[in-house]
Amino acid sequence: MNHYPVIIVGGGQAGLSASYGLTQQKIEHLILDRGAIGDSWGKRRWDSFCLVTPNWQCRLPGFDYDGNDPKGFMLKDEIVDYVKRYADSFNPPFKGNVEVHKIYRKTKDGDFHISTSEGDFTAQKVIIATGAYHIPNILPMSKGFDDTINQLHSADYKNPEQLEEGTTLVIGSGQSGAQIAEDIHIAGKKVYLCVGTAPRAPRTYRGKDAVEWLEDMGYYDQPIESHPDPNEARHKTNHYLTGRDNGRDIDLRKLATEGVALRGQIKTVSDGVIDFTTDLKENLDSTDATYSRIQDNIDKYIAANNIEAPTTPRYVSPWEPSAENNLPIDYRKEGITNVIWCTGFKVKFDWIEFPHVFDQRGYPTYKRGITDEHGLFFLGLPWLHTWGSGRFSHVGQDAMYLTDYIATELEEETVETCLNRK
Repeated sequence: MNHYPVIIVGGGQAGLSASYGLTQQKIEHLILDRGAIGDSWGKRRWDSFCLVTPNWQCRLPGFDYDGNDPKGFMLKDEIVDYVKRYADSFNPPFKGNVEVHKIYRKTKDGDFHISTSEGDFTAQKVIIATGAYHIPNILPMSKGFDDTINQLHSADYKNPEQLEEGTTLVIGSGQSGAQIAEDIHIAGKKVYLCVGTAPRAPRTYRGKDAVEWLEDMGYYDQPIESHPDPNEARHKTNHYLTGRDNGRDIDLRKLATEGVALRGQIKTVSDGVIDFTTDLKENLDSTDATYSRIQDNIDKYIAANNIEAPTTPRYVSPWEPSAENNLPIDYRKEGITNVIWCTGFKVKFDWIEFPHVFDQRGYPTYKRGITDEHGLFFLGLPWLHTWGSGRFSHVGQDAMYLTDYIATELEEETVETCLNRK
């Protein structure tokens, strides 16, 4: 009763896309998920969260964006609605509120065994579609803050109203850190922001959203093999920008002119004093260099293809850090009462008992989602195959490739079984 040809672990957009492909192939399967459809978007994002890529890039298999604002950016509730309507469009076999405890094999070539909070299941094939954001990464130096400080991870941040009265220190300037710092600043609250090495990207340039230019230039279709450092590509921080207010840049220098206190990366916390690295200027200059490099590449593409496009003034820095921005601060004197760790996540795949498919970081190894463990696949991870992998724009391509591959394997295995019986 609990055996399936294929079991998918994870029911987000990746797992649903795989289910769509298997449904098209008429392959019996089951999705196991720890929550309900849309939970990862609805319950694990802040209230003002929205997509940073335009709505037209939302193209799950058989379900392209169908709204009236293709160049806009869906808000959190709209994303949840889109994912739920996608599921309703083909009614996937979904079993929610199930915790998967262990995946293993009793014999080398036997079925996969999946131990869960709802009992045991078996499957010939397993697709892991749980993403890469498993355990909030909070640095050990968090213990240096006293108990009066309200500390939380970006995964638990909802809105400025949940914060204690006083100043907030946001640690990390990737997509989450930059957007959360801005969210708190817009609410009129004092913010310190520790600036790291995350790059930034222009929202619009020369008459179009930069995402549209990059799509035209084939960036999202670039395979992992073309990356100069494939081993590190999957671990790099995404460029920061925002879809808020119909989409715009996030300029940390501009935020500094408005009162956001910028510092380098956090170094130590001891006896009420926070010490920072002195790399603030270096990090800001580096992010701006990436920003300009994207514009340069767009310029070259326009020129090479004789495209008519309006010119856009280049970025001029409105603010430069001074020696004061390198000084330690006494967080009590500065009135800091909240610390938000926007320092990413760690993967946790120790429940998958096939250690040979993971590297020293505990990250899965595969080629286009196909691992060395026959019948075990991954889907929905960054750079699974292309730069667009894991995003709404390209997860469907990866899913269709895997489900076609699985269909072929199952057919070949069925033929082999029949021949052996004869």
